[in-house]
Amino acid sequence: MEKTKSINVSILQMGSVLGDVELNINKVEMLVEKFLDKSTDVLVLPEVWSVGWACSKFQDSAQSLNEGSIYDFLSGLAKKHNINIIAGSYIVRNNDKFYNTCVVFNRAGEIIATYNKSHLYSYYGCDEGKYITKGDCPVLVEIEGVKFGLTICYDIRFPEIYRAYAKAGADILVNCAAWGSKKALPWEIMTKSRAIENQCYMIALTQSGAIENGEFNLGESRIIDYKGEELSSIMSGEGIVCATLDIEDMYNFRGKCPVIKDIRNNYEVKVLCEKY
Repeated sequence: MEKTKSINVSILQMGSVLGDVELNINKVEMLVEKFLDKSTDVLVLPEVWSVGWACSKFQDSAQSLNEGSIYDFLSGLAKKHNINIIAGSYIVRNNDKFYNTCVVFNRAGEIIATYNKSHLYSYYGCDEGKYITKGDCPVLVEIEGVKFGLTICYDIRFPEIYRAYAKAGADILVNCAAWGSKKALPWEIMTKSRAIENQCYMIALTQSGAIENGEFNLGESRIIDYKGEELSSIMSGEGIVCATLDIEDMYNFRGKCPVIKDIRNNYEVKVLCEKY
């Protein structure tokens, strides 16, 4: 299908209040009222914005997918501002299991997609896998004719999921994160690399502000084009920035250099051992 449209994407960076869902809802509402660009088609939030990166508090903050204060707020926000929302992630309870879930709302405030985080981070004092059940498949969602591939934080270290999205026809790759401030270089390099190698726009946003035990989120949220160049960014603090993503330009670029067509079906490694 010929791609001829553009889409306006806004990203929201914030420092969550650890464990306080209602205060974080109020903060998102305040930032949207103050900073949202009126041309926005899609608003993207960071990972676990409703609770902050505090794994021990995840289950206490959990709500059902289709009811509760988080659902009511996001559905109402989409309708009020006539926007689609890729709602970063929040903790969703499903019977006796808990998921770190990205929920997507359309302009009518209806849920049109959910993605459960595929890779759970349980290193360097974090224990996400103790509290959260991992998801079982990637999710590509179409929003107003544009295809978004959804990922969350630690997923960025696994290029296979992004390649799968590219082969499935993704236009825009999304990573919503709560990324630690000590890992600035990997964050920048990996997010730009995913854009370049898959010839897709990349929405890469993370929280700012304090975590636990003297740790801090990085900030440095970016909207990156299909060549790895930054279109818009918010490097510290809180706020919202917007960029227009030209889908036609991206497809023209791909047509001149169709990297995806050169992917081989098999990359079996031949192992050669020196004999003594």
